[in-house]
Amino acid sequence: MPPTSTPSTPALGGSRWNTFPAAGTTLTARDFLTATEPLLQGIIDDNALTSADGEVLADQIRATLALGTRETSLPLGIGPDSASAARELGAQAEAIGRELVSWSTEALERLLTDPIPLPAGPLVVRSHCYGHLLTPPTADLLRGRRGGPVTMQLYNEWLHQIVLLRDALLPFTNWQDVPLLTTPTGLRHTEPARDAFLTELLVRQIRHSGIVDFARHVVTGASGPAGYGFEAAGGSALPAVLDQPPLTAPRHLLTWRTDPAAEDTVTYVAEVQDYYAAPRTLVENLPPATTAPGPPTARTITGPAAEGTRAARIEITHDGTTAHVDLGQALRGHRYAHRPDPAAGDTRCATAPRTAAVWSALRASGLVWTQAGDVTLDATGQDDLVVLALLGRLYPENVTLRPAGRRAARTPSDGTGPSRLVALVDPPQAH
Repeated sequence: MPPTSTPSTPALGGSRWNTFPAAGTTLTARDFLTATEPLLQGIIDDNALTSADGEVLADQIRATLALGTRETSLPLGIGPDSASAARELGAQAEAIGRELVSWSTEALERLLTDPIPLPAGPLVVRSHCYGHLLTPPTADLLRGRRGGPVTMQLYNEWLHQIVLLRDALLPFTNWQDVPLLTTPTGLRHTEPARDAFLTELLVRQIRHSGIVDFARHVVTGASGPAGYGFEAAGGSALPAVLDQPPLTAPRHLLTWRTDPAAEDTVTYVAEVQDYYAAPRTLVENLPPATTAPGPPTARTITGPAAEGTRAARIEITHDGTTAHVDLGQALRGHRYAHRPDPAAGDTRCATAPRTAAVWSALRASGLVWTQAGDVTLDATGQDDLVVLALLGRLYPENVTLRPAGRRAARTPSDGTGPSRLVALVDPPQAH
């Protein structure tokens, strides 16, 4: 049920369709959708809708949240040649949309038989047209003999809030857990940031910092410095690869991590913004590896906050010796690394004739690269965080991350850039 009113908050009805505190609060996706149910109840009450009418409205939200329909609210075409960020966000839109459709359908069925009381009287909400196309049956229902101006206003507001909800959740892998900043106008406060986010997504190759900035608006209501993640009251939003194997983790999506100790909003930034300017070490100049017992271990270390930003590092320890890799560069390396298409098959092949030791690379000064032919670094059996650190130590051009035993397609080269660095990792576990 939606939030109940208190002496300090008026009852539902009239122009009031929620009881959100004036100062704003945070709600999960499920709680937010529940809080929009009075709008649906107003539509039902205004038109004495039946179960058949509920099916029409369910078909409408399904068409609005789907990709590729006439009524879609996100005209994002996804194909094999689409940028990886567009593919990931498109898959998010489809998955989140299906769940929101299910929740909305359940709500419609319930409200038809178990209505929400509106003590302040019939709901009348002024809502501008946001350009969401209606299916012909929905248009007939809301504009025809059964509907009217009040019904259309109520439905406009509900449909737009659900679209805003879907879009607000796109950056997050665990979208059901994200605390959404909510005001008395629902999620309409996200509209300027959403417009900038969708414009960049639909007309160019969206930057990772653009995804992070929109996610920060969703959680905190404010922008901040460009970065690869952020910390806010109650938790942090950082790239999903920190919880998943680098070979299969999303490149661009974030995961919300609850942390009661987090208070102020701080942006995570890379130590070196322009990796072209970072010092480099040729792979052939790396010292030979020495045999030491046991694999390296790794952990993340967070630096102090200064002027709203902080950096973090991956600390790798091996046989009593420690190396550090900037987390921002590691995440950048993960986004840029080429990964073979799993559908391409499992063609056995030999590794490149030249090899380098992972531990020697991790201890190198600056970024490791080569122009003297392909080099293989065998990171099989290593912890995921060690693999991520390795990606942060390799110059992020012509880096291939592939499972041992599978050939990656040769990256075209004009002969003037670095040769390919191939990091071998363990194959994905079968499920």
